[in-house]
Amino acid sequence: MRHGLEISCGGAAIPVSVLVELGELAEHAGWDGVFLEDYLIHYSGDEPSTYDPWLVLAAIAGRTGRVRLGTTVTALPRRRPAKLAREVLTLDHLSAGRATVAVGVGDPGDRGLAAFGEQTEVSVRAAMLDEGLDLLTGLLSGEQVNHQGTHYRADGVALRPAPVQAPRVPVWVGGSTQAAAVRRRAARADGIVPYKLTDTDTWADFTPDEVRELVNALPPTRADGQPFDVAIGGRRRRSDERAERAYLEDLAAAGATWWLEFVPVGDPAAMRAAVARGPLR
Repeated sequence: MRHGLEISCGGAAIPVSVLVELGELAEHAGWDGVFLEDYLIHYSGDEPSTYDPWLVLAAIAGRTGRVRLGTTVTALPRRRPAKLAREVLTLDHLSAGRATVAVGVGDPGDRGLAAFGEQTEVSVRAAMLDEGLDLLTGLLSGEQVNHQGTHYRADGVALRPAPVQAPRVPVWVGGSTQAAAVRRRAARADGIVPYKLTDTDTWADFTPDEVRELVNALPPTRADGQPFDVAIGGRRRRSDERAERAYLEDLAAAGATWWLEFVPVGDPAAMRAAVARGPLR
């Protein structure tokens, strides 16, 4: 099981240079991946600093050579799939094949939706995600795509250069496993970034048995023949490291391929310390 960091894309008045520094530090500390949140307006504070994750990841790519780079999670319904694909493909080349993108319906509390007139109706966003997912995976393969849908269109288009990764840049789907649609969408992609509850104000860990059930319900391999990614986590490390390490060992035995540890926005020194301590292996 690989160990990644989920890092806030902003909040308070954190400088963007700190986020780039944390990405570089993550590689030195032994983490396997760096994944940024994707918000137009961060969820903390009244007028929080917020940064574009793809630009930050591009800067991190230039300072690293090993860690996987991506988002958890990009709200696809508020993005043009073709523009997102172009950004992801560019990162794939800048990083020599280390890009991943995770997409979902979007955080209902995202202030950037209503503030900019984006679609807020959940059923419409879900339909946009279903349609956009097929378009995105097609474009990230570098193959010619023909798509005529309700929300998107592509007339025999192939984005060049083709991705470094074959057959495409990995696409993960995020969302609550209480929604059956999340599993169905993930099965069309390369991985899943699940959380347990639809109420994002509360938290509950997956048990190893629940992870095993999830793994068995998903494809055994993704498009490139590698194991289908099941990225569990999304919270801060618990203080009892012995219990935490035992829990992670049980998740790995159940079939989880990633553990994602959250680094919330705060004092830069505290954020650096959380990254520098490295993963629990």
